[in-house]
Amino acid sequence: MSKKTRQVRVGNVLVGGGAPVAVQSMTTTYTRDVKSTVAQIKRLEEVGCEIVRVAVPEMEDAVVLGEIKKQISIPLVADIHYNPNLALEAIRQGIDKVRINPGNLLNGRESLEQIVRAAKERDIAMRIGVNSGSIDALDKQAQMQRIQVRLREDGTLERSDPAEARRLERERLAERMVTKALEYISWCEELDYHNIIVSLKSSTVLTAVEAYRRFSERSDYPIHLGITEAGTLVTGAVKSSVGLGLLLADGIGDTMRVSLSAEPEEEIPVAYEILKSLELRNRGVTFVSCPSCGRVEIDVISVANEVEKRLSKVQTPIHVAVMGCVVNGPGESRDADVGLAGGKGKGVIFRKGQVIKTVPEDQFLDAVLKEVASLLPEGEAKLIYPEGGIKDVAGTHRTRDEGMNLPILPASR
Repeated sequence: MSKKTRQVRVGNVLVGGGAPVAVQSMTTTYTRDVKSTVAQIKRLEEVGCEIVRVAVPEMEDAVVLGEIKKQISIPLVADIHYNPNLALEAIRQGIDKVRINPGNLLNGRESLEQIVRAAKERDIAMRIGVNSGSIDALDKQAQMQRIQVRLREDGTLERSDPAEARRLERERLAERMVTKALEYISWCEELDYHNIIVSLKSSTVLTAVEAYRRFSERSDYPIHLGITEAGTLVTGAVKSSVGLGLLLADGIGDTMRVSLSAEPEEEIPVAYEILKSLELRNRGVTFVSCPSCGRVEIDVISVANEVEKRLSKVQTPIHVAVMGCVVNGPGESRDADVGLAGGKGKGVIFRKGQVIKTVPEDQFLDAVLKEVASLLPEGEAKLIYPEGGIKDVAGTHRTRDEGMNLPILPASR
């Protein structure tokens, strides 16, 4: 059960107040390079990004925001640090939200109040971001990683508990983050400005979770979730899934970003998978595939990866299964809208629980994608199953006697 927060409008997207959890990302281009920035935002739009943030480190980046805004379809957020004049120019350019960490603004509260007045006049939203790294916490990591032993006066030894020390420091840091966020909010409220979204990020999962939980107990402003600097595709996806999953399962969070050291388009599918696994959003492909084992007689990994890649732009909810053995394959495939249960050199195609046909291994891709396309709107169907069908072949034949054979080359076109 989600906690009911205030509702804030970011362009044409509603955040909080019972609206679906919105998925965000951030560009990696130099914002002043309008062509590259717009192209990347278009790619983000294609995979389902609903709000996009761009970095505005210098005035050259701020003055082109209006031009970028005209060419995209999703709300545009300006990420501002230090210089309040960049925020004021971004607001003049017509952005939909400004992201500020008041703690690193030159002239502090005075600058924030300038920005708030401008945002209020244009009726746009503001994200107040507080990061653990900006709360100048003492670095006690080295001390906490080893057990401290002290000799008591009675001659006995006292051993410290590193885990308990880390927990206490985490709680202290989280409380400082929340206190700062509430202080910044109070400055805005004194100017009768309430179009506020709040984030309390940390690269340490449990610190972020603790801060978000504490803030949620004490405020009804909508919350932007994120584990900052989470890492590369695998480590970042895992840390984000754990941290954001804990919070979302508790009903905390109104918008989110999965921060990865990867192309921003990679962040969006991870975000939707988190939301779909918690039954908070129903968008795009719910994909099931087996992990491969000694029972499998097709290269299920290659087939599954290729099918998932080709379905990445599908936004219509649909359940697809790619299975490689006779034990779990038929059951999982029957439960899907479209399923493949592969076997030695051939596979059975299921559609809505019914067996449609049996196809040879070199037709797995074509058969699965054709059936999926038949259940999609025309525009999406053409993206994944073009006229003339799928000529490529994914995977290799595999048996317990022969092992993995050489790859089957794509058919000539």
